[in-house]
Amino acid sequence: MLASSPWWGARAGVRVRLADLTRRAAPSGPATGPAGQVEIGVLLELLGAAVRAGASVPRALEAVGRAVGGPDGAALHRAGAAIVLGAGWTEAWAGAPPRLAVVRSALGLAWEQGAAPGESLRAAGEQLRADQQALARQAAARLAVHLVLPLGVCFLPAFLLIGLLPVLLSLGGGVLGG
Repeated sequence: MLASSPWWGARAGVRVRLADLTRRAAPSGPATGPAGQVEIGVLLELLGAAVRAGASVPRALEAVGRAVGGPDGAALHRAGAAIVLGAGWTEAWAGAPPRLAVVRSALGLAWEQGAAPGESLRAAGEQLRADQQALARQAAARLAVHLVLPLGVCFLPAFLLIGLLPVLLSLGGGVLGG
């Protein structure tokens, strides 16, 4: 009985650790960006899923607005509710944050012309991803430029001491000694 006691403690510890890991790994909701705002790409995907499931544009806006919450969700919900109540497209989006302009323009063309919104949401998502990739490439290029001087300052003396100094000393010793 006494010999099996450490196993009980180990099993309990494993259970606690496993519960902690699953709690950390569990998704806590849609992907959020800075200040807890839902990323625009995620909003476009959610709206696209709602529309593909058969929801109308106003109902998709309301459903996604309720799902994501926060200021963006409230703006989406208000816009959808205003459209249902008969407001025009621009009036419905009057109080929306500027960052939702991509969503507004992607759905606006489909709403005003009566086209299916799925393709415009997909195209807006692709354009947004392309813009984000371009910004990431520019940031990486700036980082590379900023790293040249510190890396040069660190590696040049090391190269001189480890690579060139032994060669010069051996050549100098051969010339002076011979």
